[in-house]
Amino acid sequence: MTDFAANLTQSKVLTVTELNRLARNVLEQSFPLFWVSGEVSNFTRAASGHWYFSLKDTGAQVRCVMFKGRNSTVDFTPREGDKIEARCTVTLYEARGDFQLTVEFVQRAGLGALFEAFEKLKNKLSNEGLFDAAFKRAIPKHPQQIGIVTSADAAALRDVLSTLKRRMPSIPIIIYPTPVQGRGVAQLIANAINTANARAECDVLIICRGGGSIEDLWQFNEEIVARAIAACSIPTISGVGHETDFTICDFVADIRAATPTAAAELATPSRDVLLSTLKQLKLQLVKNIQFALNQKAQALDYLARRLISPTQQIEQQKMRLLQLANRLNMSINQQLQTKQHHLQRLSQNLTHLNPQAVLTRGYAFVQNKHGEIVSASQQLQSGDEVTLTFGKGSATATINQTKS
Repeated sequence: MTDFAANLTQSKVLTVTELNRLARNVLEQSFPLFWVSGEVSNFTRAASGHWYFSLKDTGAQVRCVMFKGRNSTVDFTPREGDKIEARCTVTLYEARGDFQLTVEFVQRAGLGALFEAFEKLKNKLSNEGLFDAAFKRAIPKHPQQIGIVTSADAAALRDVLSTLKRRMPSIPIIIYPTPVQGRGVAQLIANAINTANARAECDVLIICRGGGSIEDLWQFNEEIVARAIAACSIPTISGVGHETDFTICDFVADIRAATPTAAAELATPSRDVLLSTLKQLKLQLVKNIQFALNQKAQALDYLARRLISPTQQIEQQKMRLLQLANRLNMSINQQLQTKQHHLQRLSQNLTHLNPQAVLTRGYAFVQNKHGEIVSASQQLQSGDEVTLTFGKGSATATINQTKS
């Protein structure tokens, strides 16, 4: 303010532009980023995408501008009469000399208190360990029965049922109906979860509702619902709101789904995927069996080439016996001929050595009275009787005289 005053004293006369620029600088330097609440009035969306509107209460109003780069991140469009909270800075539009707020972010009125309550409960339950991954249970891959906690009239239920029917129509569904919006509904949601837990007739429990504002989803941020989910012995899937929505229910459940439809997909295997996998396994099995059969057939062919029929074996044995018989006959004949030749040689030798043959040539051999061959005169004495054997016949004689 001192610099501003100094500028005023140094300048004898200010132009309007200079005045507005000085006023804008003072405003922007004096007001940090802050929150202001009020009712929307005169809302206009320009062709450029910028928002122009006024915020008012019972005693005053102020012009506001929210540029396209900022309002594109807001998940709702303010309407005439809406109560909102705006995070903004103070400025002055120099061209017209209009005092205005440049809005950085807007939310529905009262959300600040809701977010504060949300964070407070979230921290409390987190410190108690309700969000710990160690306590999360796995969702069964092939549930026998699925439970759903939601409103019987909700569009989310129709989406879930349609998805479950498409993915696995054979799985039975049990609905635990409960209102999902309005004052005091959190107790009813908790009661439905407790009923499903007590009856223990499902393998997985889907807790869901469609999208909405933070106020619409607030029942799923209540502590009583969080503790009912934590105490549930059935694996739970939270499918509350849209992908950008987060509730306490999401953190306590065993798994969070971005949408109710996504929750149904997480709860069931895909029938089409299972059939496709089964088809692939069937093809692989047929391929493996065919390969094994081909291997066995090839081995059988190889063994068949080595296998000889009984008739063929008999014929081969007969041929072998004939061959052996021929060989035996040949061997016998050869042996017989060899023996005959040997016998002939012996006979010839015997003939040559036969003394009878010698005697036929005029020789004789002498035997004493004992039949012993006399080969020397010393074996005889005068008066001994001897037998003379000739080539034909024999004779006896008496020795009159011997000579050495």
